[in-house]
Amino acid sequence: MTIHELKDFLDEKAELYNHIDFIANDPISIPHRFSLKQDIEIAGFLTATISWGTRKSIINDAEKILSWMGNSPYEFVLNFKESDMDFFKHNSVHRTFNKEDLNYFIRNLSRLYKENASLENLFLVKEDESNFYHSLHRFRTEFFKENEIHRSTKHVSSTYKNSSAKRLIMFLRWMVRQDRKGVDFGMWKNIDQKHLSIPLDVHTGNISRKLNLIQRKQNDWKTVEELDLVLRKFDDKDPAKYDFALFGLGVDKAF
Repeated sequence: MTIHELKDFLDEKAELYNHIDFIANDPISIPHRFSLKQDIEIAGFLTATISWGTRKSIINDAEKILSWMGNSPYEFVLNFKESDMDFFKHNSVHRTFNKEDLNYFIRNLSRLYKENASLENLFLVKEDESNFYHSLHRFRTEFFKENEIHRSTKHVSSTYKNSSAKRLIMFLRWMVRQDRKGVDFGMWKNIDQKHLSIPLDVHTGNISRKLNLIQRKQNDWKTVEELDLVLRKFDDKDPAKYDFALFGLGVDKAF
């Protein structure tokens, strides 16, 4: 397959899977239940945080969190008290993300929303930056500034430690990417989607290697940047749309 044929192939798959029907069985269905910007952000951030394992288990556990929050996440976060944790009846929230982690995340979100109208302010990309490498580090530093050694730090990936930050990159795609298909929200207008990358995990990494999009064996930040180089040549204004293509190829079991 030539580079032009590969681009056409991926464009076709992206178009096929970037469709409203994609939402129903995907974790993005959770924030799609809300209309208030901050509700969407909080539901999206918490769902993305626990997005590993099967999609069904991710959705079920996100529903568990939101039910405890009265399905009004923004109001709950703003008025959060430590005693509210007494009403969360599960110790395990999602696999290794437990009740203590959830408590710490909600407490930090409460602080951030009392200082910011939107989480967008914490992910802004500076003029001399081409991706979210530094942005994600700045967010992580701010999120954990009250306790940098809390056990929950493992649930927010560090790009400075060469993590692919798959879950945060996915959350950013949801919030930033704009088109008319109705899957991604495109709510954050102060961040250009040209800076987005692919949420890289074992699955997308393996498919990308089989297509010769990347050569590196590890699924880390350096590989994210290697994939960026190719996909931004295919579409420098919307490279993250190819996340749908790689997902689709997995569903089709084409690779």
